[in-house]
Amino acid sequence: MHMLEGLNRQQSMAVTEHARPLLVLAGAGSGKTRVIIHKIAYCVRSLYQDPAAVLAVTFTNKAADEMRERLAEMIPPQQAQRAVMRTFHSFGAWVLRRHGELLGLSRDFTIYDDDDALTLLHSLYPDYKRRELSPFMKAISRAKDLGLRPGDDISEAAGHPKVPEMYRAYQRRLEEIGNVDFGDLISRVIELFAGNPEILDSYRQRFSTILVDEYQDTNTAQFELLRQLYRPGTHLCVVGDDDQSIYRFRGAEVRNILYFPEYFPDTQVIRLEQNYRSTGRILAIAGEVVKHNSGRHEKTLWSERPEGQRARLAFVANHMAEAEYCARLVKREGDWNNTAVLYRTNAQSAAFETVFIREQIPYKIVGALRFYEREEVKDSLALLSLIMNPGDEISFKRMVNKPARGIGKASIGHILSMGERNLIACCEEALPSLQAKAGKGVREFLAWYKEAEQTLDGMSLPAWITSVLTASGLAGHHRKQDEISSTQKEKNLEELVNAALPYPSGREGLREFLEHMELDRARIGRKDPADDQGVTLITMHNTKGLEFSRVIITGLEEGLFPGRANSGQEELEEERRIFYVSITRAKDELYLTSCRKRFLWGQSMVQQPSRFLKELPEEHIVVEGEASEDFGVPVREKKTIQVKKPDPAAGDDGTPCQFSRGERVFHDSYGTGHITSSWREHGREVVIVQFETGHTARFLPEFSPLEKIAQD
Repeated sequence: MHMLEGLNRQQSMAVTEHARPLLVLAGAGSGKTRVIIHKIAYCVRSLYQDPAAVLAVTFTNKAADEMRERLAEMIPPQQAQRAVMRTFHSFGAWVLRRHGELLGLSRDFTIYDDDDALTLLHSLYPDYKRRELSPFMKAISRAKDLGLRPGDDISEAAGHPKVPEMYRAYQRRLEEIGNVDFGDLISRVIELFAGNPEILDSYRQRFSTILVDEYQDTNTAQFELLRQLYRPGTHLCVVGDDDQSIYRFRGAEVRNILYFPEYFPDTQVIRLEQNYRSTGRILAIAGEVVKHNSGRHEKTLWSERPEGQRARLAFVANHMAEAEYCARLVKREGDWNNTAVLYRTNAQSAAFETVFIREQIPYKIVGALRFYEREEVKDSLALLSLIMNPGDEISFKRMVNKPARGIGKASIGHILSMGERNLIACCEEALPSLQAKAGKGVREFLAWYKEAEQTLDGMSLPAWITSVLTASGLAGHHRKQDEISSTQKEKNLEELVNAALPYPSGREGLREFLEHMELDRARIGRKDPADDQGVTLITMHNTKGLEFSRVIITGLEEGLFPGRANSGQEELEEERRIFYVSITRAKDELYLTSCRKRFLWGQSMVQQPSRFLKELPEEHIVVEGEASEDFGVPVREKKTIQVKKPDPAAGDDGTPCQFSRGERVFHDSYGTGHITSSWREHGREVVIVQFETGHTARFLPEFSPLEKIAQD
C-alpha cells in the first residue's frame, strides 16, 4: 500500500512534513486519525525509522489500540507492535515503573482514582465530611494539572486558603505509602526528568518522532512533559482542533494549541478543512457559530457532500413538550438507531426517558463512567491492588473487614500504628495484642491473602481472580446482596473476571491488568452507542468523537446552555465550542429545541432563548413556533407550582414504598446518591434522589431502576 493512497492534498502534506515542528489543525470529521496512522507508516517505510523510535500519545487506550490495529494493516504487525502508542497517563506509569525507585516508588505502586484520593484526604482530615472535602481534592488535582508541586504558589488553583496545607499533607502521606494518583503520573515524571537529566536524555535519544492526538485537550503539566521530551532534531507533530477544546473543567488548556507556534519556533501549520461527515448546511451552521469566538485558529470546513436539508429550530412550551416533540420526530422519521438526543446536563434525560417509555420508543443512555463506581467492582479491584501492593493503605482499610470479620476501627488503627510499610506484616505483628474476635478475623484475612500470593503464578489470571473473590468471601457477600435486593453484583464480578482474559498469568499479568483497569475506565462496563438498539440519549460532552445521521440538540436556553455561571469570556467561548462539537456530530439532519418554560429547582421558570441561537445563519434554518419573549435575562414566573408534601411511608393506594429516606442507591446514568424522599402517586412509587455529583432527580423506579447499595 502506498503511504499517500487515499489522502487529500492537505493530509498528504501533513504526512510527509518531517523537517520541523508541525501543528495539524484537524477540523471535525476531517480524517485526523488517518493522517496519524499514515504518518507513522511513512516514518517506518519511507524514512526507515525504527518503529520503537516513534511515540504516539492518545487520550484513551481504546484509541491507542485502534491506531495499532490500523497501523498493522500498513506495515508488518511485528513492526506495528514496536511503536509506542500510549495515553499520557499510561506513558507516565510506564516511565515510573521503570525508574520510580529514584522517587521512592516500587514497581508495584497503586494508582489511586478520584474516590481513593478523596478517601486518603478524608483519613487526614476526619473532622470534615467527605462531600466537604471534595472541592479541596479537586483543587489539589487542579494544581497538579497546572504542574504545581506542594511547595509552589498554588493560588491559581486553590480557591480556599486551606488548600495549600491540605495539598502538602495529602502529598506527603501519598508518598509515605508509596502510591500515586492520576496527576502524579505526569507531575512525578516531570520531577524525575528534572532531577535525573541522564534518564531524560535516554528518552530523548530513543524517541526521534513524537505525535500527539487531541492536542487541544492537553493540560499544563502534559505540555511541560512534552516540552521536556522535545529537543532540536526531534520531529514533533501535534494534531487537534482548538474549536473542539471542551474539557476545561478537567484542566485542558486551549492555549496549548493556540500558542503552539510560539512555544516551538519554525512550526509548520497545516489545516485539514475537508469534512467527510456532514452536509454543507450543517458545516455552514457550525462555522457561523464558532467564528464568534476570538480564541481560535481560523479555519473553514467544507464538504463534497450535497448541501442537504435545512436545520429545524423548534420553540416548545416546556420540557415535557420538548420530549414529546422529539418522540414524534423519531416515530415519524424512523432510523432510531442513528438518532441522538443531546442535552447539557444529565438531569435533562428524565423527561425523555418518561416520554420514550410511554411511546414505546427504545433508547439507550450514554453517560459518564459508571461501571467502576459500583461497590462490588471497587471492592474487587481493591483486593487485587492489595495483593500487588501490600502497602496500599486505602485498599487495606476498605477490604480488611469486608465482608465483616469482626475487625473494628480500633483494631485497624492499631494495625496501622505498627509503622511498617507492608500492612500484611503489620497484621502479623499486631496479632498478639488484638482481642480474640479481631484476632480471629485477622487470621482469616491473612489465610486467604497468603494463599492468593502463593497461587498467583500457577493459574491463569481469570481463574486466579475467581479464586481470590471466592476465598476472600467477597463473591459470596455480593451474591447475598443480589438475593436481598435483586441486583446484578455477581454478574458484574463475572464481567470483571472476563476482562482479564487477554492478560498473561502471574504478577506481570496482574500488574498490566490493574494498570489498564485503572487508566482506562471505558475498557469494560461501557458500550459503544452502536452496540444497542434505540435512540441515543447523551450529554453534549459525551458526544465527542461520535457521529449520528440525525442529531437533536435540546435545552437551548439562557441559564441552561450557556449556564448562568458561564459569564466570563473564556467560559462562554468554551460553551460555544461545546455547541460547535454538538452540531458537527450530525451527518444528515440537525434539529434544535428551546423551551419557553422549564422546571428548575421545583419552580416553573420562564426561559429565554440561548444567545447562541442569534448566531445561527437564517438561510440554513427553518423555525417552528415562536420564542416567548425577546432575548434577555430569564425571569421567574410569578406563579409557582405547589407540591403536595408526600407521605414517606405510603402513597395514595396505601402500598408501602420500596425505597426509604436515607438509603444509598446507584443509577446507571447518574452514579451513587441517597433517597431524600419517596411516596406513591397514582399507583406508582416516586422517589427523589440527591446524587454525589450534586444533581437532584425524580424517578419512577419501575421505569428507571435504582439499585440499592448495601450499608456496610
